[in-house]
Amino acid sequence: MSTLLIEIIGWFGSAFILIAYGTTLIEDNKYAKLNTIFNLIGGVLIATNCYHNGAIPSLVTNLIWSIIAVGTIMKAKTAELKLKQQYQ
Repeated sequence: MSTLLIEIIGWFGSAFILIAYGTTLIEDNKYAKLNTIFNLIGGVLIATNCYHNGAIPSLVTNLIWSIIAVGTIMKAKTAELKLKQQYQ
């Protein structure tokens, strides 16, 4: 991949994470699902940039960040399915 593309990927990742953080300040959990998805996308994009730049500590941090986001998404989906089953 080109260096410019890797840098753009990293900047987009940063933007996703900043947007996710910013929306947590707007209203009480109004954008919780969106924030989790943005955190996942941002973490993966930044991890990609870190991998190509050899920034291993940041790579590991962002991979963990992404794993936490995936866990949160899975937990929310499980709770949603259980709620649907209760009302069927």
